[in-house]
Amino acid sequence: MGTRVKEILSWYASDNPGTRANLARLLNHGRLGGTGRLVILPVDQGFEHGPARSFAVNPPAYDPLYHFQLAIDAGCNAYAAPLGFLEAGAAEFAGDIPLILKMNNHDVLHDEKDPLSAVTASVKDALRLGCAAVGFTIYPGSVSAQTMYQQCREMILEAKSHGLAAVVWSYPRGTSLSKEGETALDVVAYAAQIAAQLGAHVIKVKPPTPHIEQAEARKAYEKAAVPTGTLAERVRHVVQSAFDGKRIVIFSGGATRENDEAIYEECRAIRDGGGFGSIIGRNSFQRPRDRALGFLSTVMQIYGGELK
Repeated sequence: MGTRVKEILSWYASDNPGTRANLARLLNHGRLGGTGRLVILPVDQGFEHGPARSFAVNPPAYDPLYHFQLAIDAGCNAYAAPLGFLEAGAAEFAGDIPLILKMNNHDVLHDEKDPLSAVTASVKDALRLGCAAVGFTIYPGSVSAQTMYQQCREMILEAKSHGLAAVVWSYPRGTSLSKEGETALDVVAYAAQIAAQLGAHVIKVKPPTPHIEQAEARKAYEKAAVPTGTLAERVRHVVQSAFDGKRIVIFSGGATRENDEAIYEECRAIRDGGGFGSIIGRNSFQRPRDRALGFLSTVMQIYGGELK
């Protein structure tokens, strides 16, 4: 095992050997294995956004097995999906790639301003399917946030007791936040801190903008002269907010963008700011397969330092 992976595992000294072994599985798998960087394929969009919005642009992606194969062929560190998608391919692809079971989900048939995801799977399901980790979404800023924090904490406790790693999607959203505020630097950093305090091993947040949402936070940023001008500087602050970089923080790819170069620039900034990698769904599986493989290869070359 490489020194970087050993260093990362040392941050999780309270965890049992099983959990640390599963973290090592994530960190040592795929093209970036051993580098301390991660590129994960998440495919929960069928549940979260609906099948046509997710897959119609690339019809082979309606098939759950397509995503297993894409993640494997691209050399991703892991593949994350809800219960149904994982059940559809876990046996066929057993042992081929670490799996992350997304344990709660939210649909847009009732797209409320203050979302509360439904718990749709269990730690027992994750163990049955051979997963390395479980995933859970929280929405800081939602009026239902406290319920989600409690559910998340219970999920993390159970996962850790059974030797699984815990990944938390921390997405600020709710009536108390403006749309711009959902990706504001202060709010994203706060979301990363909350996930870390709940005991997450891996934290997924959105790339932060220079906007500062909270007046009290703005005073703190100005007084301390926190650098916020570039994405790399903002990523550095978010990672710092997750226990001074001692928790794995990865960044979402967001909605599909036609301009590959813009995404590559974002990945460079995440890398240069000390981010641990990306979790890229729609920008991967909504491209034709060959283009997706080329795209993911470039992303991994950026994180691996092969491309400046």
